[in-house]
Amino acid sequence: MIGVLAAPAALAAPAAVISSGSASGTISPPSIEYSQLAPMLIVFAAAVVGVLVEAFVPRPFRRAVHLVLALGSLTAAFIMTIVVAASHKIFAGGSPGHVAAMGAVAVDRPTLFIQGTILVLAFASVLLIGDSSNSPFAAQAAAAPGSAEEREALGAGIMHTEIFPLTLFAIGGMLLFPAANDLLTMFVALEVLSLPLYLLCGLARRRRLLSHEAAMKYFLLGAFSSAFFLFGVAMLYGFAGSVSLSAIASAAASNTANSTLLFAGIALVGTGLLFKIGAVPFHSWKPDVYQGAPTPITAMMASCTVVSAFGALLRVFYVAFGNLTWDWRPALWAVAVLTMVAGAVIAITQTDVKRLLAYSSIAHAGFVLTAVIATSVAGLAGSLFYLASYGLTTVGAFGVITLVRDPGGEAGHISRWAGLGRRSPVLAGIFALFLLAFAGIPLTSGFTGKFAVFQAAIAAGETPLVIVGVLASAIAAFFYVRIIVLMFFSDPIPDGPEVVLPTVFTGTAVGLGVLATLVLGIVPEPVLSLASHAANQLFVG
Repeated sequence: MIGVLAAPAALAAPAAVISSGSASGTISPPSIEYSQLAPMLIVFAAAVVGVLVEAFVPRPFRRAVHLVLALGSLTAAFIMTIVVAASHKIFAGGSPGHVAAMGAVAVDRPTLFIQGTILVLAFASVLLIGDSSNSPFAAQAAAAPGSAEEREALGAGIMHTEIFPLTLFAIGGMLLFPAANDLLTMFVALEVLSLPLYLLCGLARRRRLLSHEAAMKYFLLGAFSSAFFLFGVAMLYGFAGSVSLSAIASAAASNTANSTLLFAGIALVGTGLLFKIGAVPFHSWKPDVYQGAPTPITAMMASCTVVSAFGALLRVFYVAFGNLTWDWRPALWAVAVLTMVAGAVIAITQTDVKRLLAYSSIAHAGFVLTAVIATSVAGLAGSLFYLASYGLTTVGAFGVITLVRDPGGEAGHISRWAGLGRRSPVLAGIFALFLLAFAGIPLTSGFTGKFAVFQAAIAAGETPLVIVGVLASAIAAFFYVRIIVLMFFSDPIPDGPEVVLPTVFTGTAVGLGVLATLVLGIVPEPVLSLASHAANQLFVG
């Protein structure tokens, strides 16, 4: 892991370190601030230990060991994030932060807020993943769907416990992605978070062919987006002679003679990042992947991955391209409008609950982009709050979906949810709360989040963009309310789905979502203040 963090910085490190080492006949060792990198190192170390658990722990005990390891490491990493954020040494004298690992990783308040958010969302997602009651994961991924080997594995109750170390590797990559201070480290983090997700998307127990299709689409389109990102890195290196974000910003401010490489690099790197958040027109993978992947993995992708990707997008556009706001803002303005409108309009036609929430996620990405475009402290603070509130609500919503089941698995078709309010009024009420939060109804976290990002956009002079956002929110409210009406004002179908009692794991994850949705809607001030404090000095360069 240390090599991953330190090696890319060699391209951006000052040549004086190398020359001084050569003059004395010795090579200066890299300086690694282990305490500042502790949250990431804990998660990566737990992932490596998880691989050893697969090798040496007997199968009947693996799940319990993995759960303790995963939840324990995420808790420890979150505690260390708080410790680092409270460090007087890093932020002494009004310092915005520190660049660690030879310039490869930035440690600042916005990044720590994002990492803390990811760890909380990851904890809730791992609770869903670890729920063994009617597990959504395939018993034997190598067996062909419908084969005798698959039936034998299902009958034996085998569980793919490899999902836990894969999940931890993905979470580790998500923590590094928004913290990367140079583009090559960012690319490594992108691959570390993406590769495990490609595998996890193909491990659904039911509708396995759909799951395999989702994994393949995600892999192919993800590989294309990574290629765009890497080609953009090459363009920017050709322009600035460095992959450091601060060096690119300095070169952009002083050198306009070779702007072709600069603008090509911005477009290509932006394409790679916009793909990860699912912005239009780079969104085509999202509905298929969300529908086909196991629902706990969908919950993790819809929350943790989106937060991490937005963190990286904010860092790149605020640090490396901060001096070029008037050049990239029109393009991002058009992407935001397309994302909000397309996500809201296409969601109306969906008949599958997970696909509907996928298009809802696309529309919400557009709402966050309105704050990104503001390029201000208020815009960054609004983005941070929105990502935190939306992520917790999303995990809770997908947790509810895992509890509504047909004989063949989860009840995906919306028509199967008719009359759910009479079968299980508590569960239907919780899901209705989450849908109202997505719609931005007052006294929910969704309203506070939209108010924060729209207020930042208006303050930056982007009132037309906010008008589009409000109209898109009104359109989106239609399909949210449609599901609520279907659940509470329609007769239950005779062979309706079964509503299973949640276990402690799923119940805790859904409960966290309910608590966050209500608290951040009724008493949002503490988290809003925390986000504003984190964004006060923007990113360290």
